[in-house]
This record gives sequence, structure tokens and C-alpha cells, in this order.
Amino acid sequence: MDLKDEIRVIEDFPSEGISFKDITTLLKDSKALKECINQLAEKFSDVNAELIVGPESRGFIFATPLAYLLDAGFVPVRKPGKLPAETVSYEYKLEYGTDRLEIHKDSIKPGQRVLIVDDLLATGGTMYAAAKLVEKLGGEVVGMGFLIELEDLNGREKLKGYRVESLVKYN
Repeated sequence: MDLKDEIRVIEDFPSEGISFKDITTLLKDSKALKECINQLAEKFSDVNAELIVGPESRGFIFATPLAYLLDAGFVPVRKPGKLPAETVSYEYKLEYGTDRLEIHKDSIKPGQRVLIVDDLLATGGTMYAAAKLVEKLGGEVVGMGFLIELEDLNGREKLKGYRVESLVKYN
């Protein structure tokens, strides 16, 4: 199954000039969703991940079933103020301004092997911040997986030094 065929492209959304990749069409198709998770599991079957980290919010969709399939735990990375226990944070730059992500301080033990998964690789800022949080807690980032990669935004360049795998690429 070609997963690209299962993703709806909506031009000029949310604003003119943007070609939005709508994954809801893939998510509602049980075969396509299963194929997506199986392909991610196959790509990372060799990394022996102990934990799968998923950034808020669509990373949760892919990271949780992948954690189940790879016999790993799941750890959420969230926007500020969303996690109830003590957290550590990482602030990163956006085109205009900054953003911040948080993770529970006790979610990763030093030396644990961590795979980070999200729906989309665009500029790489969110995934870079998630990796820095994992490393701040002493975890080892063993890979980064994505359903979609927007190659023209050069996110892979921002993540140089990490193993990056994507299932569907757009130019």
C-alpha cells in the first residue's frame, strides 16, 4: 500500500499558498493506519528502543501504537502547563518568537534508548526540542520517525546527526 495515496492534500489551507497534508483520511482507514504503524515498526526494529516519545498532539497518534508494537513504553512531550508532575523544559525559536516543550522529569532514566515519533517533519524545530529534552534527562535518541517529510523545508538538516526516517515525502 502506498501511504501517500491515503493522505488528502488541500491547497490554500490554512492560508493561500499552503499545501496542507491532511492525515485524517489515512487515520480513518484501518488498513492504512495499520500499514503506517507497521512500516514505522519495520524501519526501527533494529534500534531496541525502550521508550517511544511522541510530541503533542499528533505524535501521540503514532507513538502509542508503535510503542505497543515495539514492546516499549510511551512518553508524551507537551506544551507548557499540560503535565501534572515536575517537568523539564526546552525553549526553541520559531520564525517569529519562541515556543517551549516539556517532559516529566522522571519519564526517562539515564542511558535509556528512546525513539521519537511525530506525524510531520517540516522545519525540524519541534523534533529537535524533543531530542534535547530526552538528552537533558540522560536518554539516548536512537532514531526519529515521521509519517510525512516536507523535504523543501529542510528539517532533516536541522536534525543532522540523528537517524531520521520518513514514510512519505513531498517536495
